[in-house]
Amino acid sequence: MSSNPLAPSWLAVPDDANALPAAVWSQNAVRSAAGELEIAGLGAVALAERFGTPVYVVDEADVKARARGIRESFDREFARVGSAAKVYYAGKAFLSTEIARWVVEAGLNIDVCSGGELAVALAAGVDAGRLGFHGNNKSLSEIDRAVGTGVGAIVIDSVVEIERVAEAATRHGRTQPVRLRINSGVHASTHEYLATAREDQKFGIPLADAPAAVALIRAQPSLGFLGLHSHIGSQIFESDGFAEAARRLFALHAELLANGPVPELNLGGGFGIAYTSVDEPLSIDEVAVRFAEIVASGAAELGIPVPVVAIEPGRAIIGPSTTTLYTAGTIKDVLVDGTATRKYVSVDGGMSDNIRPSLYGADYSARIANRSSSAEPALVRVAGKHCESGDILVHADYLPGDVTPGDLVAIPATGAYGWAMASNYNYLGRPPVVAVIDGEARVIVRGETEEDLLRRDLGLHREQGLHRDLGEAR
Repeated sequence: MSSNPLAPSWLAVPDDANALPAAVWSQNAVRSAAGELEIAGLGAVALAERFGTPVYVVDEADVKARARGIRESFDREFARVGSAAKVYYAGKAFLSTEIARWVVEAGLNIDVCSGGELAVALAAGVDAGRLGFHGNNKSLSEIDRAVGTGVGAIVIDSVVEIERVAEAATRHGRTQPVRLRINSGVHASTHEYLATAREDQKFGIPLADAPAAVALIRAQPSLGFLGLHSHIGSQIFESDGFAEAARRLFALHAELLANGPVPELNLGGGFGIAYTSVDEPLSIDEVAVRFAEIVASGAAELGIPVPVVAIEPGRAIIGPSTTTLYTAGTIKDVLVDGTATRKYVSVDGGMSDNIRPSLYGADYSARIANRSSSAEPALVRVAGKHCESGDILVHADYLPGDVTPGDLVAIPATGAYGWAMASNYNYLGRPPVVAVIDGEARVIVRGETEEDLLRRDLGLHREQGLHRDLGEAR
């Protein structure tokens, strides 16, 4: 079958539109003998009947294996070059108390970047010393709480934060470890909004300003300087950008050693994952090897000790673990320019549960989940139900041409920034998050109901609310 001329150049017609490319799907996602999608031994139909759709289905064993695998790979490779590595899970990708416990049990630390994320990690029982606190505009109250709870590292993002963190540490009578975020100027090969080390952006301070900032940090008795921090972006498939950022930071790291200890170097991360069958991210083992080689060679060239390295793999742990299940509703064939047809498959979710395709133009894959089919593949666009023409979940993929209303549609690799960036647009409740393992399923984040949304609308009980407010005023 020839490809549809409306298909992007990278998208080939699949030999089998039912196949589940291993790189895209979680480790325990398979087709049953009957053709149904199963995740960790549970069929998509039973999951949809029990929890409704949309629903985020998290392959628990997959998350734990990826977290453990990243830690083991970096432990092994940095031990080989005479150092050690700290791995930080990205709370912003998706954080719940269960997820926090899983990654900490696997030996990881956690990055948080708001008071809310800090609250979740602490509620999960995570030792505050294993937390790093990021953010370009931390409030005074957030800084105070982070210092007061004993957060292991605060990432200083601007010169003004030095005094703010120092004052909080003095109030709490402790020495607060800090890192200094550097804008290295290295451009990652990624979407512009995901590149976080360009000169004209909100994060960090320029490389040239770093020595003076470090001197200010060292002048504060209540601060302990851990080292430099760099993060060049997210969804990165190559190591060249990391190598160049490390080269620039190592020169500064060596300079700073002349005036005091610099025990660590944080090189960030943001490792890419496969969202489509043509995505080819580096394996974590290969990433660890390359990072260790970059750091060891950089230290050797400058004649300095190999520092402890901190990394932030980003979506690489949680992203591939999750599949979102939807129910197909309206399906229509749209003739484009009078030459070719695109099949629009509209589902019962959309940009409120995964805004990345609308926000970044991110590509995803789709499969029919309740059955397999021998029908010829048809080019589809999976659309949401919101009143926005840009409400697209999958811009282009091939599904069996007999996809029909009522079919379950599964979109893999939705663990990162799906639920975390979800909204109530058009008054849709955020879907539940369900963990599956060994044939068992449990809700780890409850879905929102219309009652939940209406409960916040005080206009429903304006008269009673007015009486209550008057009573409080008295």
